[in-house]
Order: sequence, then C-alpha cells, then structure tokens
Amino acid sequence: MNIGVVGHVDHGKTTLVNALTGTWTDRHSEEVRRGISIRLGYADATFYKCGHCEGPDAYSTTPVCPVCGGEGTPFRSVSFVDAPGHETLMATMLSGSALMDGAMLVITTTEKCPQPQTKEHLMALGLVGIKKIVIVQNKIDVVSQKEAVDNYNQIKAFVKGTVAENAPIIPVSAQKGINMGALVQALDMTIPEPVRDPAAEPVMLVARSFDINKPGCNWKEVKGGVVGGSLIRGILHDGDPIEIRPGRQTQIENRIKWIPIITEVTSINAGTKTVKEATPGGLLGVGTKLDPALTKSDALAGQVVGHVGKLPPVWDKIKCQVTLMERVVGSTSELIIEPLKYNEPLMLSVGTAVTVGVVTSTKKEAVEVQLKRPVCAEQGARIAISRQVGARWRLIGMGVLSE
Repeated sequence: MNIGVVGHVDHGKTTLVNALTGTWTDRHSEEVRRGISIRLGYADATFYKCGHCEGPDAYSTTPVCPVCGGEGTPFRSVSFVDAPGHETLMATMLSGSALMDGAMLVITTTEKCPQPQTKEHLMALGLVGIKKIVIVQNKIDVVSQKEAVDNYNQIKAFVKGTVAENAPIIPVSAQKGINMGALVQALDMTIPEPVRDPAAEPVMLVARSFDINKPGCNWKEVKGGVVGGSLIRGILHDGDPIEIRPGRQTQIENRIKWIPIITEVTSINAGTKTVKEATPGGLLGVGTKLDPALTKSDALAGQVVGHVGKLPPVWDKIKCQVTLMERVVGSTSELIIEPLKYNEPLMLSVGTAVTVGVVTSTKKEAVEVQLKRPVCAEQGARIAISRQVGARWRLIGMGVLSE
C-alpha cells in the first residue's frame, strides 16, 4: 500500500522517510541544492516484528531488531510517497494524493501549530477522501518536555473537527531515529490494507516518467521510456500490450488532437526488484518500447495506463458537482471563498493529472469546465479545485465528475 508523507515545508518529511527506509528521496540536483522536495519522492520499506520484544519496541523497518538484536519477522510491505511541502508546489502534492491509501501528517515541535501548509495539506487529504491518518510530531529532540506537551495540545486543538480528529499523535525524532517502533506500530494499526479487486481491468496512474539512458550510450543499448506510478486495480504482466491515455498531442488541420499511445510492457520494477506481474498497491516502474523522448522529464505524468481499449474515457470538457470550502486555507489571510464565476480559470487535479480549465457554465452545484489539456478519468472521480488567489493557486474545494 502507499502511505503519503505530507506537511509544511521544512518539518522533516524527507528526513522521516529516510529514517524509515534508508532512502533519501530528494535526488534531483535542484532539490539537493535548495534542500527542499520539488518532485514526488518514493521509497519502499518492509515492516518487521521481533518475537522477543513487546509493545512498540517489537516493531521496526530492519530485519535485525534494534532493541535486542534478535531476528524480526517481515509482515508488511509499504511504499512512501514524499510530497513537497512548499506552497508553490501544492499541485504536485495533490497529484501525489491520488496514489495514497493513507497518510502521515508531519508537524514539527519547533514552530507554532498549525502552519499554513499543515492546514492546506490536511484539508486536501479530507477533500480527496484520505481518512486514515497518523500525525507525526517531529523534532522532539530539540525542545523541552513542556514545549513538546504545549505543541501536542496545539495539534489536538487544530485537528478537532477534521478527518484527523481521532488520529494517533506519535512523538519522534527523525534525525535521531527516536520512537520509530511506535510509529511503525501506529501505521500498521491505523492504515489497514485496502481491498483491491485483482480481477478488474488494470488501471495505473502515472506520476513520473523517465528516460533512463545515459548520454552518449551506444544506439544498440538504448532502452525504451519508463513510466512510474501506482496500479490502483487489476494486474499488469510483463509483455502486455498497453494503452496510454490521453496520449500525445498532435496538430491536424490547425486543430489540436490527443492520440492514445499504444506500446508494450518490456519490464516491471517494484522497488528494487524486477517482477513478472504487478499487483495493486505499491509503486511501480514500467519499462516500455516507447521512444525515450516521449517519457523524459516527467512528460507523461498525469496519464493513465491500462489494457488497449479498456481505459476510462478521455474528457476535454467536464461537468462536475462542486463542494466549496468556506475559507481559503494555506495563506496567512484566510479569505472567504466566493462562488465559481463564468469564464474563471481554475486548476483541477484529477488523479495524478493537473490541468487548467475555464468555467463555461455554472448552475447551483454543477459547473462545466473547458480543459486546456484533456484528462482520462472515470465518472465519479474526485477532482481537487484550486483558484488563483493573489499570485498563488489555492485549494478551494472538491468536485465529482458527472455526465
């Protein structure tokens, strides 16, 4: 299953994923230089339980028990989706939320709670329907006990009345690896394995895409493009013919059309392992026979992969039932949200796709939006709606795709 890691910028999300998995998810040169996450990061972990220890001490993410040195028994595999916390990267966080089965909301003890993006990310989790949440109270090693307790009370007051009202709050130090056993135990108890239907037609949401060839390599060794994301249902096999929708953009007689891409699966990587078939949940890298120029620099992010002719429809105009929030969260001044207006530009997050559209009609709860870039989605899909407030796109509500 996939666990999202969300929260305000610099609250220690990437360090926490590193403490749990041993993988530093900020790999891009710009992320390393600036010290913040820009793209979605991924890391896999296996949960182990020691037969000799009791309580939280029995849980860890290493085969050898860190408390007694005994051998742990593996009982669950998870993937972490590390979302950026910076306010300008909210669209990236929303596209990642489509892959999450549950989430860790990371809150630091060194700042007053709630910070703007702590609020915005919690609101986003509620809107996209993620109710299984564990709150991680990070950086407890740098504050006094009284400050930690005050911060805990602030968190309790902040989550009252939200989807995270009854979520466990686990105090940890990601930097020092303190209390990781209690966190693993809380994740296991709070976020059950979601029910999947392996007999359904496969649908994979693409969050990243890559060209994995090194510059200057021999043309005989060139490998096809790779798409990365999560299979939300069905089973995908090595060698399957696949379709990617909406596909690629072409111009025919001065009109822009989107043509689905047909290709074939050449390899499937789940974490560090190469597998013959992929089952739902977890994160995958799927090798294809595509020209790497089509997949480089996340060019196919937001697309949907499945068997040929079996994917949901592609929409360039959508009608959705809209529920708006009362106030804008995530900015320092919380403005009241006005109803949607005719001709207003909106940013919509549908699955892992982020697109911009213009409102063409508004009736009570339903609005119609003409999209600049089409999306592939099923009826009933949830759509996160953002509006431009000042110089930023701010989350203002939720829509459900209807006929």
